[in-house]
Amino acid sequence: MEAAAVAATKPLIKVVAICGSVREGSYNRGLIRSAIEISKSSMSGVEIENVDISKLPLLNTDLEGKGTFPPVVEAFRQKIREADSILFASPEYNYSVSAPLKNALDWASRPPNVWADKAAAIISASGGSGGSRSQYHLRQIGVCLDLHFINKPEFFLNAFQPPAKFDENSNLIDAQTKENLKKVLLSLQAFTLRLQGR
Repeated sequence: MEAAAVAATKPLIKVVAICGSVREGSYNRGLIRSAIEISKSSMSGVEIENVDISKLPLLNTDLEGKGTFPPVVEAFRQKIREADSILFASPEYNYSVSAPLKNALDWASRPPNVWADKAAAIISASGGSGGSRSQYHLRQIGVCLDLHFINKPEFFLNAFQPPAKFDENSNLIDAQTKENLKKVLLSLQAFTLRLQGR
């Protein structure tokens, strides 16, 4: 069977990727760019869309109408609603998730909670622990949101430990890290299909 035919038989899952950093040069943004590249070049059945959270207003329920949200919030919620699974790239700020990411989590959790029953994975690039503490906090938040995180493999990247992981444009260049990232994506794909009974 030709490769194109094999790819066509694999169910497509739509993954929304969310970066917790709004900084243009963020290494976590670099991880998402690499994940998109990997999904296009060496995986079948996975489509990853990077969804920007930088334009979301701070959560304020006064901005809600009767079942309505500000247009930018509604557009974000619709992206989450249409996704099969979520890929979070979560930097670590003060042992926790970033304020922009927490804000996005809260907006999409407003009734009806559009995170519910989605498969999810977390990747992090940071100093020190590589973002592990932010990931564990995000997992706690996910319990309330009915998100279902993959357990393995875990992905904590110390961005400053040799050999160099990123180039001057924050693009991922380390081959082993790319391979580890691909393993996360394969696990997320398999778990999403299993969760959906496909």
